[in-house]
Amino acid sequence: MSPMILEGKAWRYGRDVDTDVIIPARYLTLTNPVELGAHCLEDLDPEFAGRVREGDMIVAEENFGSGSSREHAPLAIKGCGVSCVIASSFARIFYRNAINVGLPILECPPAVEDIKKGDRLRVDLEKGTVENISSGNTFQAQLFPEFMREIISLGGLVQYVRKHLEP
Repeated sequence: MSPMILEGKAWRYGRDVDTDVIIPARYLTLTNPVELGAHCLEDLDPEFAGRVREGDMIVAEENFGSGSSREHAPLAIKGCGVSCVIASSFARIFYRNAINVGLPILECPPAVEDIKKGDRLRVDLEKGTVENISSGNTFQAQLFPEFMREIISLGGLVQYVRKHLEP
């Protein structure tokens, strides 16, 4: 499967999921994404980190990632194997941090309304589509500009800059 096509199960959450809930402050001394991922969402959903599978997706309502500007939050999400976050809207700083670390995120309120916990999803990052395989519905998310899709596909801003600085 293309790295631009993602498939996984939906983990559904509400609005205003903040960075303190995504990765609690007591773990901010950790820097390894996998170690951070072991504690992802543990104060909101204690079973999440132990049950999420590689490729699964977080689906949330408005203002996902609000709160502090900690880059640990998208790193924890990536570190636990989540392939994408789909939300009605994202907090501005989280949005930028997610792109910087290469975590695919999509704003798509109609998809969020349709998706239930456990639904099977397919996301095409190149086209910006979100397909709810369980319901049979497909939605068009806000599409990233080409350079942002390249940042995500390369794994983050550091890798993007390295590539573009090479002679």
